[in-house]
Amino acid sequence: MAFAPYALPYLAPVALIALYLAWQRQTPRRAAATAYCFGLGLFGSGIWWVYISIHDFGGADPASAAALAALLAAAWAGFPALAAWMIAMVPWPGAWTRAAGAALLWVAVEYFRGNYVLNGFPWLQIGYSQTGTPLAGFAALGGAYAVGFLLAFSAFAAAEMAQKTVRWRSGLALLLAIWGVGAGLRAVAWTEPAGAAIAVTLVQGNIGQDEKWQANQQLATLNLYRKLTEQHWDSDVIIWPETAIPAFLEDVKPFFIDPLQAEARARGVDIVVGLPSSGQGRDYYNSVLALGETQALYHKIHLLPFGEYLPLQPLSGWVLDQLAIPLGDFAAGGARQPLLRAGGHAFVATICYEDAFGELVARQAAEAGYIVNMTNDAWFGDSAQPHQHLQMAQMRALETGRYLVRATNTGVTAFIAPDGAVKRQAPLFTSVAISDSIVPMRGATPYLYLGDGGAFAAIALLVLAVAFGERRFALAG
Repeated sequence: MAFAPYALPYLAPVALIALYLAWQRQTPRRAAATAYCFGLGLFGSGIWWVYISIHDFGGADPASAAALAALLAAAWAGFPALAAWMIAMVPWPGAWTRAAGAALLWVAVEYFRGNYVLNGFPWLQIGYSQTGTPLAGFAALGGAYAVGFLLAFSAFAAAEMAQKTVRWRSGLALLLAIWGVGAGLRAVAWTEPAGAAIAVTLVQGNIGQDEKWQANQQLATLNLYRKLTEQHWDSDVIIWPETAIPAFLEDVKPFFIDPLQAEARARGVDIVVGLPSSGQGRDYYNSVLALGETQALYHKIHLLPFGEYLPLQPLSGWVLDQLAIPLGDFAAGGARQPLLRAGGHAFVATICYEDAFGELVARQAAEAGYIVNMTNDAWFGDSAQPHQHLQMAQMRALETGRYLVRATNTGVTAFIAPDGAVKRQAPLFTSVAISDSIVPMRGATPYLYLGDGGAFAAIALLVLAVAFGERRFALAG
């Protein structure tokens, strides 16, 4: 309930306080079991939407889809259990160090889950629940993990206060200081305008997943996007979503792409579209094509496991074959690709859930004026997933101090301001185009320099300082 779309962020510290108190004075094994139950509740309720993708669009029968969704929730629940086990194993020198160290280990396990397990699954990391609270001010300093650390520390310190292991007066003063500083940081303008505002149109096709890749529907899809676009030739930039063009670039270039570019140039508009493209040899990519004075491509870097590539072969391949779930087989783009340009400014292009990875965006954002996310959340129906995805995009805007625009086939097509606020959004499951102005920005937040590695180093030093101070105070006493 702390995450979108319910937007009850203060339930997050309440849940963490309860969990922290529940595992106190337990053996590492019992602490892990307690946290595992917490994780089952978190992921069982928070990512149930994978059932929709597996059953409605993957073709699996209800029992198999439910079993696989439950298996995923059970697997991800192991990560809170791992964090609790490590926290219970450490002989902390005092209550303040225990609260700070536990918060560090919690977000460290989240980082591992979010970046390395199955190519990374950062959904339901606790920092994302705070995009609308004072703690969001720390996103520009240390990203989502810094926000998550301070949330966990606030909760764990409050739990220590409840147990009277730290003084209420000093504990309350510290927590008020943290949240007060966060509120102040939200008012800091880390970046500045890089020029005049530009008019941007986001096109949401709302093409059904069961129709999108059918050959006999291709022309209707292209005509729909052209029709929605023609109403907005007065914009500076027009953006279509991920794989809006359901055909390879090489196949549609002569009869569709080149004429579209010619018309856009004649009207002084840049168009950015999503489509698959072929590379050298047998590779093919999930791509963004920018149509301005020239044609420029970005190939998706961070591929979606099971959707765009198959991990853990041959075991996972055999299981999915039994479930009859079709898969893509995309190649990953190079880690350092030139930024695309539209509206007179460079922008960071992200496809699908690439905007869920802060460092992937941050390492390009300093040279860009704004961020574009092109995605298709239709795979998950009318569930919490599109709203959770939007909340993660809001964090990217906060971290970088830049506007982020999202064009979805359906999902939450939206304009997000540098402060994380959603300026405008389109209704789900509607064929529509929405327009608004954005201001390309320049400058850098501290997070763009630090990245996740620098943020964790700073947090670790802080925890060591707390431990040193607490031990020294105890010896002096």
